[in-house]
Amino acid sequence: MSKAAFVQEALADFHTTASVAPSSRYLARAMVKPLEVAKAKIVVEFGPGTGVMTRELLAAAPADAQILAFEINPRFVDYLRAEIDDPRLEVIAAGAETAAVELQRRGYARVDAVLSSLGFGMMPESVSREILRELMPLLDKRSAFTQFQYLHGLRLRQSNGNGRGKVEFFNLRAFLGEYFPTVKTSICWRNLPPAKVFSCRF
Repeated sequence: MSKAAFVQEALADFHTTASVAPSSRYLARAMVKPLEVAKAKIVVEFGPGTGVMTRELLAAAPADAQILAFEINPRFVDYLRAEIDDPRLEVIAAGAETAAVELQRRGYARVDAVLSSLGFGMMPESVSREILRELMPLLDKRSAFTQFQYLHGLRLRQSNGNGRGKVEFFNLRAFLGEYFPTVKTSICWRNLPPAKVFSCRF
């Protein structure tokens, strides 16, 4: 998928893509490195888009690993299934909030690593919390979770039902800290736009 096609798809459905350009390989590496994927058996990816980070996961994962990528954009689902031919990858056309059900359906009781490109700052808080609430039982002290947020990340919230919104900063670190005791951050400048990477563990 060309960058132009990605931008067209992103602008058409910005609240689900939460991006206007594919992630750089530098951001992908920064997201994958803390996960220690070389030791992983079950890896989950939320919001793979055109697969930049998916390819990085596959490059790092062992031969017997299974990567489950959850994507709700039909065009990205079709693209991933057509362009990445690797038996370790399963692209699931479903939202991140279904991860627990989909993994249990496949016989997986836990997950080693989770890479998330979700736009938590663009979601209603209830959806963000549902995603993490459903995910938590699948993680343990050996599991790792990474998430990024663009440095200009803002969240638009609707004020008390009058249809008017106010723009305020979304504190993603504090949000993730409610679920993970350890949240480390780093900045990837070589991305458009630059992004902060959050690496989370128990």
